[in-house]
Amino acid sequence: MDGVTVRWETLDLHTAQPFGIARWTHSTYPRTFVTFEQGGLTGRGEAAPNAFYGETGATVEAVLPLLADALTDGWDWDGLHERLLARMPLGHPSVKCALEMAAAEWAARAAGVPVWRLLGLSPSPLPESSFTVSLGPLEDMRRQAREAAARGQGVLKVKLGTAQDEQIVEALREEAPDVALRVDANAAWTRPQAKRLLAVLAVARVELVEQPLAAGDLEGHAELRRLARVPLVADESLHHVSDVPALAEAFDGVNLKLAKLGGPLQALRALRLARAHRMQVMIGCMIESSLGIAAAAHLAGLCDWADLDGALLLADDPFTGLSWTAGRLERPAGTGWGVERR
Repeated sequence: MDGVTVRWETLDLHTAQPFGIARWTHSTYPRTFVTFEQGGLTGRGEAAPNAFYGETGATVEAVLPLLADALTDGWDWDGLHERLLARMPLGHPSVKCALEMAAAEWAARAAGVPVWRLLGLSPSPLPESSFTVSLGPLEDMRRQAREAAARGQGVLKVKLGTAQDEQIVEALREEAPDVALRVDANAAWTRPQAKRLLAVLAVARVELVEQPLAAGDLEGHAELRRLARVPLVADESLHHVSDVPALAEAFDGVNLKLAKLGGPLQALRALRLARAHRMQVMIGCMIESSLGIAAAAHLAGLCDWADLDGALLLADDPFTGLSWTAGRLERPAGTGWGVERR
């Protein structure tokens, strides 16, 4: 279509302190920001690659020139999805996410409404977001929990996957006795470890456990689910919308991240599929700017849990406009995604 342009730039975003999970610890995160322009209006998206899903900053830069011209019309969302799949059926979900985000925002701006309104979603309140305590020395984790609780964070999520997991859970519950506590093992536990830790998690009043076992171990998760007194939530086991039905017997819920599912419209499809299979839903994120977090927030009112602290962990968020009161995120205001470049 005439008058259409797609451009992008990559920035290195930095966390305020090193962010660790069971697989790695990083402080620098390359993020690519896509701008789609048509008829004098623009829409924006963010590619937040994750190596677990086969992406890096380098793959994003390599693939975007091959996929960018699939975005030809901001209203043609189905056509965009079909063209992206035709060119690259597998992989590169964060690139597809950035393009889909840009199309959705362009259309919302053309209509003069927020994206959630364009999608016909309810204006219901957003669930309180967790704030992540990243893996590190025990005293550092204690400090993170203590400071978060003092700021008024009502929900903490702790990253686990070490030989000290039991001590970490007990220490954080001691530092923050009144917060809701969630656990994310990032697929690091064995079946015997997970079974042993269930009792510890119950005593600590843990609200949910995210991805305790390896991504492909659905049998182990199903067995663990029969023993657990807390919900089990799939993250690394969920790569595509079509994965949801197979996870329903092994997990109580799913963690939807736009950057791993290919965009907000794909996450909405996964959400509705999860509900059809009587699953609970978390809306999650990568380490992302407020642009990526805002896009996820537009779906958060449909979810049971939110884990949208990615931008709060940054020292150099390039976008502004999200309004937080501790872990309470207000629904983004204004047209499109509701954030602006600093």
